[in-house]
Amino acid sequence: MTQIPTDRKYTKEHEWARIDGDEAVVGITAHAVEQLGDITMVTLPEVGTAVTAGEPFGDIDSVKAVSELFAPVDGEITAVNETLVDRPELVNESPYEAGWLVKVRVSGGTDGLLSADDYAKLVAEED
Repeated sequence: MTQIPTDRKYTKEHEWARIDGDEAVVGITAHAVEQLGDITMVTLPEVGTAVTAGEPFGDIDSVKAVSELFAPVDGEITAVNETLVDRPELVNESPYEAGWLVKVRVSGGTDGLLSADDYAKLVAEED
């Protein structure tokens, strides 16, 4: 199993958020990538879109399925990883770095998110 970075928070739906001040960089976890298989397309919202924690904000298509992406925090999209339009496989290759999905200006708290340790326990229960 891939190491779970401790510098970010996680959702039960396998998204991560690296919080820096009032901005969160958001992506999906290596565990999610393993479950999905090869990523073929990522559909993301436009900059300026409001997102709500726990609500869908886009889709990720793989050879196995189409899965919804769920916002880990409330806020507004400030950036979208445009590279994924032509290279969705970056999510497979680098889920915690180059394969990030969106940046969000956080307007709420992060209380509902899991620590790396709690997320590791969740993944262990699923396996």
